Amino acid sequence: MEFRPFGWTGVSVPVIGQGTWNMEEDDRKDAVAALRRGLDLGMTHIDTAESYGSGEVEDLVGAAIEGRRSEVFLVSKVSPGHASRRGTIQACDQSLKRLRTDHLDCYLLHWPGRHPLADTFAAFEQLIRDGKTRFWGISNFNEEELEEAVSVAGPNRIACNQVLYHLEERVIEHYVIPTCEEHNVAVVAYSPFVQGRFRSHRVLEDIARSKGTSARQVALEFLLRHHGTFTIPKSATMAHVEENAGAGDFQLTQDEIKKIDEAFPTRKPRRGHLPVL
Repeated sequence: MEFRPFGWTGVSVPVIGQGTWNMEEDDRKDAVAALRRGLDLGMTHIDTAESYGSGEVEDLVGAAIEGRRSEVFLVSKVSPGHASRRGTIQACDQSLKRLRTDHLDCYLLHWPGRHPLADTFAAFEQLIRDGKTRFWGISNFNEEELEEAVSVAGPNRIACNQVLYHLEERVIEHYVIPTCEEHNVAVVAYSPFVQGRFRSHRVLEDIARSKGTSARQVALEFLLRHHGTFTIPKSATMAHVEENAGAGDFQLTQDEIKKIDEAFPTRKPRRGHLPVL
């Protein structure tokens, strides 16, 4: 498994992690086992949020990492409605309780909301001082919102921006990724398989066949071609977890990247456009 520096933090994080959105819909025993298998395979970046299953998924993750917390780069998110200065701290305390840990590695604002960024970010900095998170970041911020966030926070404070990114939705390549790179902010791609609606393609199949891998693995590797980009596919089955982990074991050639780029074209969007699921 390849590791990269996580934005300006310098902390090495696996390029492929484990997402947990909608995991409350899966069999709990299978989901816990899948997350643990992912840790065995080096996918130690686990992402969750207080809103996932109204806290149920954080509790599930807490069970999965019990006894293995030191292995995990653990990320959770505060919902915008809770993101006042006081509310952010209270929400973090509740997340820590459900996750059965005393600290997060990174705490994110789930998406822009009505509370001033200055208040949310002040709470994040307080949580760092209190030892309740090591770093903080944002999610679902377009390039204009990211620029505003950097102007409020200052340089080298925002660790990452978590955004939608898959082969059929490559909008972030035009403005969001370059803006993140400019400010040394890691890009974390969520839903790389479109919440289970991944569609293969002859080009992916041909490349996979030549490398002795799978189309899903080729798709993940394509998303990771940008330096500073990470991805967090969600899987509650052992087979898919093992398949996801294998995507970190090879690299695509420039010719293969060109073929995938042509097979999944993207048009340059208007500025400020950011798709979400």
